[in-house]
Amino acid sequence: MNAINPEHHQDHILVVDDDRRLRDLLQRYLIEHNFTVSTAADALQAKNLFKKNSFDLIILDVMMPGENGFDLTKTFRKNSDVPILLLSARGDTEARIVGLEAGADDYLSKPFEPLELLLRIQSIIKRS
Repeated sequence: MNAINPEHHQDHILVVDDDRRLRDLLQRYLIEHNFTVSTAADALQAKNLFKKNSFDLIILDVMMPGENGFDLTKTFRKNSDVPILLLSARGDTEARIVGLEAGADDYLSKPFEPLELLLRIQSIIKRS
């Protein structure tokens, strides 16, 4: 049974992560759960996609080369209230606080359980 409510089958998610393997795995997994998924390897690609598309949620890696996920969250928050879920290998309290203060709606530490990610996505989209 799908953990995501079928009524959300058209939700469009942007996955931003410099790790191609993780990006591809997330894309496949989310597509299997009835999401439309776009991906970006860095902040510049993410900004370009964001200008051209409407997203229901952004899943954003914190530790990327160049503009990191905290800064990119602040950039998105200047012009949009699209929900943002930060993913990071940094699971310490300080990093979570910085992410939430930057404007993220949720923060999930890597490694994570795919089902937990799905449930968090469902919860965020319901609230937005």
